[in-house]
Amino acid sequence: MDADELAGSLAREVPGLLRYARSLTRDPAHAEDLVQDTLTRALERAAGFRGDSSLTTWLHRILHNLAVDESRRHREVVSEDVADEVERRWHQDSYTVDATEVAARAETRADLLEALTHLPVGYRTAVVLHDAEGMTMREVAEVQGVGLPAAKQRLRRGRMMLVSELARGHDRREALKGVPLRCWEARRQVSDYIDGELDLDSSRRVEVHLERCPTCPPLYAALVATTEALHGASGRDPDTVVPPALVQRLHDLGARRP
Repeated sequence: MDADELAGSLAREVPGLLRYARSLTRDPAHAEDLVQDTLTRALERAAGFRGDSSLTTWLHRILHNLAVDESRRHREVVSEDVADEVERRWHQDSYTVDATEVAARAETRADLLEALTHLPVGYRTAVVLHDAEGMTMREVAEVQGVGLPAAKQRLRRGRMMLVSELARGHDRREALKGVPLRCWEARRQVSDYIDGELDLDSSRRVEVHLERCPTCPPLYAALVATTEALHGASGRDPDTVVPPALVQRLHDLGARRP
């Protein structure tokens, strides 16, 4: 398929791609960037699409690979330890959840998306592609670039992780009753808070969240410490000192210019 022919088919694929991207990240702008990068890469590789799979599957595979590459850059490596721990819990006869609470959270889009983003990306995409997007397991395996048995295992474990995460989410919300802002909303604003760029009302809401939240204060403290370390390092970093030989070369270069 040439790029012009492909371009004419992309518009109808965008809603599904955007829906998929939004299930991978809680940041709407980031989801849009993922879709844009997917379409750009697809047009660049149009000649490589020969119809061995559907266009939808091919585009989702591109987006999936972009998401995986990005998760690796940010060290969000798919951890089998996480999946093993959840499966160990499910093996215990005593383990259970409050089905009513889990179902209620699953019906709340914000809670469902929040829970999904806690799943390692390989398991998350298996669940979303099969259960939300309606792909067959063979299509899921093709998108992920794995064998059918591996894809089925990811789906099984991903579903278990999602239920456990929804149950944990209920416990977190109970602990945060009366605390302004969801954790992600507070964390998105912390950088501006550190730089003094929030208005008084927004600053106070972040402060109250940090006072009462059991999980965000260590993250905030780490951000402050890292920022201050970088700021302090600028004055002592030897790389910021221009070597005398380079100063002389620059001087000589300027002297030779007419």
